[in-house]
Amino acid sequence: MPFSLASPFTKEPAFTHGQAARTAVLLCNLGTPDEPTPSAVRRYLAEFLGDHRVVEIPRPIWWLILHGIILRTRPAKSAAKYATVWTAEGSPLKVWTEKQAKLLEGWLGQRGHQVKVRYAMRYGSTSIASQLDALKAEGFTRVLVLPLYPQYSATTTASVFDAVYTWAARTRLIPELRFVNHYHDDAGYINALAARIKKHWMQNGKPDQLVMSFHGVPERTLHLGDPYHCECMKTARLLAYQLGLNKDLFKVTFQSRLGRAKWLQPYTEPTLIGMGKAGVKRVDVVCPGFTSDCLETLEEIAMEAREAFLNAGGKEFHYIPCVNDDPAWITALCEITQQHLSGWPTQASPDATAMAASRAAAMALGAKQ
Repeated sequence: MPFSLASPFTKEPAFTHGQAARTAVLLCNLGTPDEPTPSAVRRYLAEFLGDHRVVEIPRPIWWLILHGIILRTRPAKSAAKYATVWTAEGSPLKVWTEKQAKLLEGWLGQRGHQVKVRYAMRYGSTSIASQLDALKAEGFTRVLVLPLYPQYSATTTASVFDAVYTWAARTRLIPELRFVNHYHDDAGYINALAARIKKHWMQNGKPDQLVMSFHGVPERTLHLGDPYHCECMKTARLLAYQLGLNKDLFKVTFQSRLGRAKWLQPYTEPTLIGMGKAGVKRVDVVCPGFTSDCLETLEEIAMEAREAFLNAGGKEFHYIPCVNDDPAWITALCEITQQHLSGWPTQASPDATAMAASRAAAMALGAKQ
């Protein structure tokens, strides 16, 4: 049998001497099923919950739980929930993320940056690896990876980076890569959130309590060094300051608990139930950790949490939408992007004469293309 020298790396796209260096921004979000059906949700959950960053239980034990119980029972229930928020354009998370990418590219272009902006999902389609493959094939030599998670967490931000590292491990010529870790205290982000809330209050009046609900994570991650809880609390403190709220007028809570382990507290729904029973008449809920409306905001908060509060005796519940495609948020995202593009020549036009001369010199030395 002949010995094979097959390369462990993906085949490189054709290279032409004298090509201009190109820069791209890859906006990364969590992901979504392709459609609100049990089979599509099962595929999505298998990838999502199979990530060791998301669930830090020993693999053999977790594999039995995931495939023996969760993936047999949860997909149908989750698919029914997705169906309640699905739009004619598709999953809200994907729709908003795609719009953000298009708007960000336009904003950067208006400021003179020659940058391509693409979006990718950590789980499901469109994958991070597929987008990096496409960018590389199109000749992009620099990529800024920008997760749409304002607060850093190993369960989200680090997992995005893992996907990039995995792609890089099979790539021979790796583009220059930069990563944005967080922007939980960015002034533009805080101001965009505050403006969103103030606009809602101008139209609907103020509540008795503002609840800032962040996605939860197991409490043990805090004790193991994950900064997520601290960054959520700082976002909440800065946002409350911008809104002129004292500590008695807002609460920070955590939602989307999975399993029986202790997660960051207080939990969102029990807090709202307690408020309703205590005679709080109106609450407004905002989800500062989500930059796009999705299942967790539109169904879990705007539907389930609303029902829980009203059934507990509350009289009025307002969900304040995420920043989505709000111009103030896109402007803030543009500022964050520009900061991390610093040093890359994104505002300089390629020198066609110099590139042609470089190509001619390479060809003279024996280059074939």
